[in-house]
Amino acid sequence: MVNALAQNARLYSQEVNQLRRNNPFELHSLDNEQKYIQISENRIPHNLRSHAYFHFSKVSMATFNERVCTYYDQLPLISPDFIYIDGPDQFNTVGDIAGWSTRHKDMMPMSADVLRIEHFLTPGTIMVLDGRAANARFLKCNLQRAWLYQYDELYDQHVFILDEPPLGKYNRRQLEFYKGSDS
Repeated sequence: MVNALAQNARLYSQEVNQLRRNNPFELHSLDNEQKYIQISENRIPHNLRSHAYFHFSKVSMATFNERVCTYYDQLPLISPDFIYIDGPDQFNTVGDIAGWSTRHKDMMPMSADVLRIEHFLTPGTIMVLDGRAANARFLKCNLQRAWLYQYDELYDQHVFILDEPPLGKYNRRQLEFYKGSDS
């Protein structure tokens, strides 16, 4: 992903400068285990590290609309247009809700962070969950905006696209850029 962002920066920097994006061509990774942050950082070639930012946060048991889930305690202050969910580790959560926790082999991850920031996301935002079918179904049932959803069985990935009219001229330019860059 970092390599693709660096290539896109070389090809599209001029166009993206017109879109009012403050963190273009950056990958922000959030994890609740320092071990995996270090592994990921070490895999990125030095010439691409300026495109990658790693964030650590504990993950706590919580509720969303009285349904048990997990939240990262701290989120990076960014406005993502692509969200890839393959975490957090279900066994490394803090606390419980009425004795219930994901720290059990029969449980599954249930991240709800995107639900907290959903109304800050711009139309055109793409979200991919790698596996995590139960979590994808939870999000699908609780997202409030107009998300398209597709399950790719071959790759076991759940894809959501925020399909709404633009918020204004800057978001319109961004959506037009996305369409134009397909060709």
